[in-house]
Amino acid sequence: MTATAMTTAALRLLIALLLVAAPAECLPLRARGRWIVDEATGLRVKLACVNWPGHLEPGLPEGLNRLPVTTIAHTISSLGFNCVRLTYSIQMVTEKSYTEATVGQTFAQLNLTEPASGIERNNPGFLQLGHVAAYDSIVAALAEAGVMVILDNHVSKPKWCCAVDDGNGFFGDSYFDPRLWQRGLGLMATHFNNTPNVVAMSLRNELRGNRSTSARWSKYMQRGAATVHEANPNVLVVLSGLHFDTILSFLPVLPVTLPFKEKIVYEGHWYSFGVPWHDGLPNDICLNETSRFKDNIGFLTSSINGTAAPLFVSEFGIDQRYVNDNDNRYLNCILAFLAEEDVDWALWTMGGSYYYRSDKEPVQDFEETYGFFNRDWSRIRNPDFISRLKEIQQPIQDPYLSPGPYYQIIYHPASGLCVESSIGNTIHLGSCQSVRSRWNYDASVEGPIGLMGSSSCISTQGNGLPAIMTEKCSAPNNTLWSTVSSGQLQLGTRVFDEDGKEKWMCLDGSRSPLITTTECICITDSHCYPNQNPEKQWFKVITTNKQLLHQL
Repeated sequence: MTATAMTTAALRLLIALLLVAAPAECLPLRARGRWIVDEATGLRVKLACVNWPGHLEPGLPEGLNRLPVTTIAHTISSLGFNCVRLTYSIQMVTEKSYTEATVGQTFAQLNLTEPASGIERNNPGFLQLGHVAAYDSIVAALAEAGVMVILDNHVSKPKWCCAVDDGNGFFGDSYFDPRLWQRGLGLMATHFNNTPNVVAMSLRNELRGNRSTSARWSKYMQRGAATVHEANPNVLVVLSGLHFDTILSFLPVLPVTLPFKEKIVYEGHWYSFGVPWHDGLPNDICLNETSRFKDNIGFLTSSINGTAAPLFVSEFGIDQRYVNDNDNRYLNCILAFLAEEDVDWALWTMGGSYYYRSDKEPVQDFEETYGFFNRDWSRIRNPDFISRLKEIQQPIQDPYLSPGPYYQIIYHPASGLCVESSIGNTIHLGSCQSVRSRWNYDASVEGPIGLMGSSSCISTQGNGLPAIMTEKCSAPNNTLWSTVSSGQLQLGTRVFDEDGKEKWMCLDGSRSPLITTTECICITDSHCYPNQNPEKQWFKVITTNKQLLHQL
């Protein structure tokens, strides 16, 4: 290898490492088209975050009664998250009952004796801190663990969020004074102005209610954004949508006109709520819900009046016990979307319990089954779920090195892995970053799925048998693949039985990590029995331009 080639290879390796995370010295960030990048180098920084709630009545991020803050911060980092969406209330920085109180005094007022004892045991000194000072310590612990922070104004009055009529929903509601809100945003932006790992501020969580209109959204959100930017021009400013952060479709006709567009990011939420994911063809439901999200919010990554913008899916999540069938079916669909669109995201949530939650009636130690910690924070609730996030924590697209595209990965949302060629002649579920998970395939036509850099392609041996690699890639059947479902999530090849009857065989990850081919299910009503679920046959073909990163 020549000296020039060695230098180029070293540079590519450095860039590959930088793309995984953004240490504090690489900040601040900015928007460049649909991507978030390091302001100094232009390298992409993908936000793979987890929510850490602190907006409830105690005015303190959850879990400090269970674990030392440094343990929580390093657990977040060790699980592959490079960012925390840290929530807070406006009253925490504007009301004397919080600004003039210590954490210990607030906990005493709420009769939180047992949680307070746990905080003193696990985090000595925290009870004597003011609320903002406690946030300082938490942000510092996250910085030491290499974790970025997005400060999220979740509510004005500290309480559980969200209900349509809870008084926290929209500008002018009983607890939502726009002037006080702007003041609170300015105070937080100023306070964290010289804190490098605070990379963004989200203006408000889940705007909602009868008062909400796009015109009022435009008026007040732009005022709030300007307040934050004036106080702290380094941070990204994150704008949420209407109707519980699910609607931004008004932006093409009512665009944001702020002069600092390089600092503007939009956010959206997507949960399983309100959709019967088990009622109908799973492929059709996923297609319809994905299309709805794209129409309402996801279009931002393509264009707003000719200009794309970053999209931060700042909340998604499930009951991590895997007991909610609606959640389980939705999860495979949203993972396919997050992988294909390669957007920034934040999981709801981290904590397995709350000090105090009063959405219906006051309850101490309320369990949060959407949290990745279990109830007493002693272990990870569901390691399998966390493992399914690993591949989408990494950048899939690279806007810096090359315009691409160069090859395809084939992502399996039920496992969170990709189709990878084995050393033998089979294929299995493995790393999406591997050189053996790079394929040449045009999903728009029927054709072979070829391993990049080889003459081999994927073939079926029959129903229930392992899929194999073959060099007979022009055969009339067995090696020509199509996306055979409405949502383009099943890859099938035509086969004929001994009577000449045509069938479709689909790639199947049911015997993970081995990939087999089985008869395609649920591609039409006639192929789908009640309660049948094709999720193990779901594979999303994703074109990526990260070729240069793997040619080292």
